[in-house]
Amino acid sequence: MRFRLSVTGKEGRNRAAVAVSLIGAAALCAAAVWFTLLGSEKSGSGGDKSAGRYVYMEAEASNGMRLHALAVDPSRITLETVNANVTKTPYYGVNGGFFYGKDLLSIAMVDGKPVNGQLGAYGSGSSNVKYARGTLVWDGGAGRLDVQVVKDQAELELTDRTRFWAQGGISMSIGRDDDTWRAQAELEGAPFPDDERLRSAAVYDDAGQLYLIVSGTKGTLAAFREAIIEKIGNGRLAGGIFLDGDGSSQLRSGERALAGDGRSVVQMMRLTGDAEE
Repeated sequence: MRFRLSVTGKEGRNRAAVAVSLIGAAALCAAAVWFTLLGSEKSGSGGDKSAGRYVYMEAEASNGMRLHALAVDPSRITLETVNANVTKTPYYGVNGGFFYGKDLLSIAMVDGKPVNGQLGAYGSGSSNVKYARGTLVWDGGAGRLDVQVVKDQAELELTDRTRFWAQGGISMSIGRDDDTWRAQAELEGAPFPDDERLRSAAVYDDAGQLYLIVSGTKGTLAAFREAIIEKIGNGRLAGGIFLDGDGSSQLRSGERALAGDGRSVVQMMRLTGDAEE
């Protein structure tokens, strides 16, 4: 926002001083509210030098679940094979989908290529192994996010297969009632939904803002989903997926490092500064 002040004589200077004071007070008030609600904005300083701007958020839901989140434009995300704990990488972001050993069991595609091997190869990120599962898709050609339930990358609906990323997980089914979302998650083979475990997710709101979320406390899948709907997106969430959980729930940013149980993960969702300004 740009302000112009015309100052003429003593009276003008007095009016200008009052105006500046009011503007300053309003700005400080807005900043206080913003940082109280959303945390602090970063530009990659003190960590991943290629990280684009993001907002770190931390909140505790009424059910006791504590959430840590990075709000970021989806065009500033890529998927990366790391074979390490997220906190031990040079990147900012969160863990990705499911894996076994060095093989990815969830889709992880960027611009038409799997991130962990050759297209079509087992464990490469070309498919959601065993189940058709909720897959979060950033369609760069259309500039939109959506969740598509697919088993193989070839089933993804895209406007441009050279400009997208797709991260497999489990459908969160935001907007559905409790019975319906739970039934869909079970259909997709959600592991240990009723156990008290660390959890992670990627969700988006109706303005296209992406939120990468890791819990700081253990809870069931339902409790985690409930906490996200309560605390993230100001009531405007439009969709999302559960990512791998338990000890794989990991986050790294300039403000926080959450290592899960210290294990390595195969792949992560990471911030990048390569997106168009």
